[in-house]
Amino acid sequence: MTEKILQLIHEKKWKDVHEEVITLNPVDIAELFDELGESEILILFRLLPKDVAAEVFSFLSSDDQMTIVNAITEKETQYIMNELYFDDMIDFLEELPSNMVKKILKNTKYEERKLINQFLNYPEYSAGSLTTIEYVEFRKYITVREAMALIKETGINKETIYTCYVTDRNRKLEGIVSLRTLVISESEATIEDIMETDIVYVHTHDDQEEVAHIFKKYDFMALPVVDNEDRLIGIITFDDILDVIDQESTEDFQRMAAIQPSETEYLKTSIFILSKHRITWLLILMISATFTENIIHHFETVLESVVVLAAFIPMLMDTGGNAGTQSSTLIIRGMALGEIETRDYFKVMLKELQISSLVGFVLALINFLRTYFIQKIPFNLSVTVSITLFATVVMAKIIGGILPLGARKLKLDPAIMAGPLITTVVDTASLILYFTLASIILKI
Repeated sequence: MTEKILQLIHEKKWKDVHEEVITLNPVDIAELFDELGESEILILFRLLPKDVAAEVFSFLSSDDQMTIVNAITEKETQYIMNELYFDDMIDFLEELPSNMVKKILKNTKYEERKLINQFLNYPEYSAGSLTTIEYVEFRKYITVREAMALIKETGINKETIYTCYVTDRNRKLEGIVSLRTLVISESEATIEDIMETDIVYVHTHDDQEEVAHIFKKYDFMALPVVDNEDRLIGIITFDDILDVIDQESTEDFQRMAAIQPSETEYLKTSIFILSKHRITWLLILMISATFTENIIHHFETVLESVVVLAAFIPMLMDTGGNAGTQSSTLIIRGMALGEIETRDYFKVMLKELQISSLVGFVLALINFLRTYFIQKIPFNLSVTVSITLFATVVMAKIIGGILPLGARKLKLDPAIMAGPLITTVVDTASLILYFTLASIILKI
């Protein structure tokens, strides 16, 4: 279906495009925009009914949203703003230049403008920046019948009605009640009789990653957000948290690959920006590799005495780097999921010591059998390489497990301690160990 519509667009058969596109889900319509040029984006958006256009707008990339807003009238922009859910509107306004935000907000009512500015001032990546104000709110003294009537009256404009929130006259959160509980309760029962008072909530300035952990832990559909005085500000819904989880995972993968995180899509990012995001860490890692170079220069006499030692350097460095990356990846992911805390420092170190000892022994044994019996390398040299391999694996896995925890302790992102950085550290340490052991065992 998508390919057919794109073909019709390229053939400029706009009447047929209109007939086909209005049968699609708004999410699927939004995906079409990714394949279009600027002029085609504007034409397709104009073809959509107003209510559909507003819904599709919330699923578009920020670049496509900007293209559309720059081309449509203020009245049309205001209509879209009014139709968007509050959190989607805030997300959109955050991407706009300040002059355009002022232009859009000048047509809103004072109270609404004040509320929007409040949410725009929440720190990026905080719970407040994810919050929507479209939720169902009760007072505890009303009956279930009155509550159901209120849901019917106002629920159509709310982002969720499955969990409702009970507040007092000062908007302090007192309890929650689910739609299921309302449906099965007696009509004359009061909300106070059926509400849950053991409430899990977050504060406006809590980090979005912590919010994601809470959603995962409790399997929530929505989570209330309160200010420092426990007044209900709004709620965060699971669809927004799915975006956060996706964003945080992408960030971790980018940092683990020594790339500066970017929220822009790969194919829509210029080569200069992509290069800038990569070159910093590459420069740092390249310069740090001079330690390896200096170590080799320092042990030149050892290499000159036993030239075959050089043949095993790549194997030792690669194995060490791979072993460290395995550990760091598991620890970083465990920390991201809340399974490992910084206080687990000694537990991690002990576990990695046990694992690395077993893994290192197996690798060292196989390497000795390979070098001594198959390659006919002298016994003392085979022993040197195998002992070094064992020690390198043990060292690499402990370093790979501990460095991410150290980064968290220093308030840094643990992901920066993965992959390339650990490989560089392990390479340096393994070479020092290798040449020191060679000097002792081979008596060079």
